[in-house]
Amino acid sequence: MTLWSRLRPYVMVAPSIAIFSIFFIYPIFYMIYLSFFNWDFINPVKEFVGLDNFTELFRNNEFLQVLSNTLNYTLLTVSLSIVISLFLAIWLNREGTWYGIVQGALFSPHIISLVSVSLVWMWLMDPQFGLLNWLLQLVGLPKLEWLSSPDSSLLSLVLVAVWKGVGYNALIFIAGLQSIPKDMYEASALDEANRLRTFYKITLPMLSPTLFFLIIINLISSFQVFETIAIMTKGGPVNSTNTLVFYIYEYGFRYFKIGYASAAGVVLLVVVGLLTLVYFKLLSRKVHYQ
Repeated sequence: MTLWSRLRPYVMVAPSIAIFSIFFIYPIFYMIYLSFFNWDFINPVKEFVGLDNFTELFRNNEFLQVLSNTLNYTLLTVSLSIVISLFLAIWLNREGTWYGIVQGALFSPHIISLVSVSLVWMWLMDPQFGLLNWLLQLVGLPKLEWLSSPDSSLLSLVLVAVWKGVGYNALIFIAGLQSIPKDMYEASALDEANRLRTFYKITLPMLSPTLFFLIIINLISSFQVFETIAIMTKGGPVNSTNTLVFYIYEYGFRYFKIGYASAAGVVLLVVVGLLTLVYFKLLSRKVHYQ
């Protein structure tokens, strides 16, 4: 084997590794480095403060609320989106023009930009002229302060996220359902198993790789929520919709507390990493591959 034959695989992947290192690996390590300094983005001199930024973070009640908001938003968004999309996929997993049209309509929100989605939902949730409150009044229910009340604002953002993401999840679930061998369902029918038993004994285990993938993707995506908050609520009212990414943006690019914002970024990195690791450890053994 020639030297070029040995080096060729590494040369082929080198550009991808270089791009990944420059735009992903290096920023992570630089963020960790900055978290130990006090820097305003303007003064070239950085003041080393050690762990003071992290200490300030966890003594700040505002940050603790932001962390709680992020975890609640992620839990609600991921669980609702996965459950709703799974049952929609089971319903839509059949042939017919009508079902194809519904699948296309369901997937369309996924390809719309979050800026456009946020603006549309701001109008829908307007307390005076919004379509949602008009529909509530039609059925005799009181109006809701969707984005203006601390009690409902975070749930309103969850509604937007679920509406946008459920189509993508359902499409992936449909692909998973179509890969399940038909003879398994035929054997279940011969055993006279009911639909619920068939779902728990065949469909759900065979969908476990798809479910495993979607939960990871939705988990990471929910932690990165930014556009809807920046446009619809700006973290309010009363900090009720502020999440980690928007909090990092505010302190980094509005207040120019780069070290403090970097420390919050490190916390975000650790939280997402730990949750992903725990998820892999607890559920990876329950994933059934064909």
